[in-house]
Amino acid sequence: MRSDPNLIAGLEGFEDAGVYKLSDDLALILTVDFFTPIVDDPHLFGQIAAVNALSDVYAMGGKPMTAMNIVCFPTKKLDMSVLHDILLGGLEKIHEAGVTLVGGHSVEDDEPKYGLSVTGVIHPKKVLRNKGAWPGDKLILTKAIGTGIVSTALKGGEAPEKLLRRSIATMTTLNRQAAELMVATPNVHACTDITGFGFLGHACEMIEESKTGMRIFSSTVPVFEGVRDLIDEGFLPGGLYRNKNFRMPMIEAQKNVPDWLLDLLFDPQTSGGLLISVGAKEAKGLVKQMRDDGITDAAIVGEVVKEPKAKIVVE
Repeated sequence: MRSDPNLIAGLEGFEDAGVYKLSDDLALILTVDFFTPIVDDPHLFGQIAAVNALSDVYAMGGKPMTAMNIVCFPTKKLDMSVLHDILLGGLEKIHEAGVTLVGGHSVEDDEPKYGLSVTGVIHPKKVLRNKGAWPGDKLILTKAIGTGIVSTALKGGEAPEKLLRRSIATMTTLNRQAAELMVATPNVHACTDITGFGFLGHACEMIEESKTGMRIFSSTVPVFEGVRDLIDEGFLPGGLYRNKNFRMPMIEAQKNVPDWLLDLLFDPQTSGGLLISVGAKEAKGLVKQMRDDGITDAAIVGEVVKEPKAKIVVE
């Protein structure tokens, strides 16, 4: 692969987006994400897919500027009004983010898919990577988890209405406000957004092959009320098992952590929150700011430690 001195973040590691330096004070953030519907309402699906794609730019500490639609649609199976609603939902969130839609591309497919290619901007020296957490940092999570389990229950027709509304509200909430508060806070050393690999999967990426580890305070991780009942009823997505099987070698779960909660920590999320590694002195203040501004699920969920290296102790 050709090397490029201006490539700040590329294929190496598990970064949320690519970053390319244009000048000493300007870099582009580039990302793309799309998927199949996880809710029945096409308008809500469009909103969720757009919010999910925009999140990668926020996780890098950047400002999204432009977006392009990516559409796969079965024109012979579904009415074009469905596509209209999907695109309208996405456009609403694009506009809410202050982003300009500049075009896109569509193809015929047997199953609808939708998402965005997003371009953002950032100062080259202010890029937040998923690596770089410092020992002593506190870990802040900005959204509750459980969307994968709720979506699985929805497919089985068993998702409680209140819990479904809660999950949808979370997935359609931009990480913009959380990101803006984050970048205005000193001593933020690393960040990622929680998506398909689950909370612990993305936490593992932050300390993999590093000289640091993590302690996760499982009782403080924000979760959807009622999601435990769905877990007990067996509504566990296949991705949860894959995440757990892949990452458990890096996890040391204490005996006090119930099985249902450990499973939930591997639940693949859609349009999840930010996981932020920030200096201990700033952490409480940042959480307070977030909660005062309506990000009510924001919580300190762990800390970065020197030992055990490249391991996560869940307690």
